[in-house]
Amino acid sequence: MPDGPGGNDRAMRLSLGLAGLLALLCVTAVALGETSLSTHQYRLAFTDAASAPAQILWSIRAPRTAAAALVGAALGLAGAVMQGLLRNPLADPGVLGVSAVSALGASVVIALGLGATVGAIEGAALGGALAAGGLLTILAIRLAEPQTLILFGVALSALGGAATALVFNLSPSPVATAEVLSWLMGSVSNRDWSDVAVGLAPATVGGALCFWSGRGLRMLTLGEETAAMSGLPMARLRAAAVAGTAMLTGAAVAMAGVIGFVGLAAPHLVRRSVSDDPAAAMLPSALAGGALLVAADLAARLIPSSEELKLGVVTALFGAPLFALVVWRAARSWRG
Repeated sequence: MPDGPGGNDRAMRLSLGLAGLLALLCVTAVALGETSLSTHQYRLAFTDAASAPAQILWSIRAPRTAAAALVGAALGLAGAVMQGLLRNPLADPGVLGVSAVSALGASVVIALGLGATVGAIEGAALGGALAAGGLLTILAIRLAEPQTLILFGVALSALGGAATALVFNLSPSPVATAEVLSWLMGSVSNRDWSDVAVGLAPATVGGALCFWSGRGLRMLTLGEETAAMSGLPMARLRAAAVAGTAMLTGAAVAMAGVIGFVGLAAPHLVRRSVSDDPAAAMLPSALAGGALLVAADLAARLIPSSEELKLGVVTALFGAPLFALVVWRAARSWRG
């Protein structure tokens, strides 16, 4: 079993290092932006809460950075849980179709012209994720084979994608179509502290369920038969993993739209350091995901362009080569 004092110590050291990196990136993301500030303006931001520099730092950049960190952490943790539950290194938060159904809910609301209603898009996205997660949780209780759950997820993802395409096709105006497309490309711009608070609640519940399921994921590394004879409530632990992942994914999609590669790449960045223990990989994966997305959002703001790049575009552009490098290094170790 991939567990032991040495592995736990390595996971703790890795988590502390990643927490420090995430904190450094958050400070940098709050300090830097499209609008350059002088030393006097930075000082004013800390001494006068009503000043323009204070508004830029604490009302615009800080909540945006917090949203990026929360979304990245949710996706990183969800990816680690999915890869452990399905015992598939290519699994990510969207593999079970939760992201697709969540995006469908938000797309319908935008296409109907309800996007201006406070909380409508976020509520629809989270509602779609919870509906998909509820269905998958029932299946997870009844079906022990991960392959069957993956196939149901693929079908659900295809259905959600097709329905979203139908929304594009039947959209009443080009403006609504553009709004749906813009939202689906992902962004944490214009987020405030209330958005962070709304996303934090389901993310906290989902994270708690995922961490509670960790002992079951660890047992699954020994095989289904061994896990079944372990005495652990495997059906409940498996259901908690699926439900927790659905809530994390729904919270992330509700806050930022569809963001790719973070949930896939973050667990791979930390897996070798925790000896492939899915339970030990959870916290480092969450921290790595938060760091990746804060860095990506900072890049989206600082890269010179006529219009700010969408966060989903940046994560794909930088995430794909990074993930390819991780896979190449892993392949070399397998051959050696």
